Amino acid sequence: MTKIKLGTSNLQTGKISLGCMRMDKLSKNEAAKVIHSSMEAGIDLFDHADIYGGGESERVFAGAVDLKSGVRDKMVIQSKCGIRKGSFDFSKEHILTSVEGSLNRLNTDYIDILLLHRPDSLMEPEEIAEAFTKLKQSGKVRHFGVSNQNPMQVELLKKYIKEDLIINQLQFSLLHTPMIDAGFNVNMKNDSSIVHDSNILEYSRLNDMTIQAWSPFQHGMIEGAFVGNKDFPEVNKKLQEIAAEKGVTDSAIAIAWILRHPATIQPVIGSMNPTRIQDISKAVDVKLTRQEWYELYLAAGNKLP
Repeated sequence: MTKIKLGTSNLQTGKISLGCMRMDKLSKNEAAKVIHSSMEAGIDLFDHADIYGGGESERVFAGAVDLKSGVRDKMVIQSKCGIRKGSFDFSKEHILTSVEGSLNRLNTDYIDILLLHRPDSLMEPEEIAEAFTKLKQSGKVRHFGVSNQNPMQVELLKKYIKEDLIINQLQFSLLHTPMIDAGFNVNMKNDSSIVHDSNILEYSRLNDMTIQAWSPFQHGMIEGAFVGNKDFPEVNKKLQEIAAEKGVTDSAIAIAWILRHPATIQPVIGSMNPTRIQDISKAVDVKLTRQEWYELYLAAGNKLP
């Protein structure tokens, strides 16, 4: 799999990453197969969070692979912190405690990338800066980023944080496109013209932040997958049509649609099925034409002005 560069860092990873939120449901052997199949397909960035499975997803991951062996150098391990039951918490104490917990569960000496999971309105960026500096100097975290944050939230953090923020993880799929809708509908009064996120796509490109697309197969936030869903006949018909022409699965086409965007967006797939992971990974070799990209966008129910 062709590598991409993450933000301003020197990290090179596959174009697709694996989200490990559901790994807590797997046995050690099942998890090992998922990890092996992913790496075999060129997927080497593994996305975690301290809350996934109540921490069990990180533990299962570590139990399935010996991170004290040479395989650790072939992986990019990313985790997130900041969500608590009924609140968000970007305090220095919580960040440091969360990282220690993740390191212990993952059985590793360092995390390649730490993301702040969801915006905390009560955040004090000076505290975050202190936490990041301590984690960086101790070698426990090598790179930093955010998740679900708008440009001004990022700018506020950057005022105090010395380290580059290389990632912003945002929801994006064929059925969730507010990131690009407003860009088509400039100076108009329809719903699609509403800027929901302060032009985060353009901001990220201007500031060399890699966007990671979470839930790339979902419609809504947690409503479920649209691929193969009879409630979305037009987009599935078009996905299947193009998939047949390209010799891949419809899920691979849904990912190829994201990869086609010149912003170099990295999809975070959440499948725990080794065969499906292998099939989806073929998206990196699919070259969608401009016409095919727009046909899919329209088939998903979007309209152009």
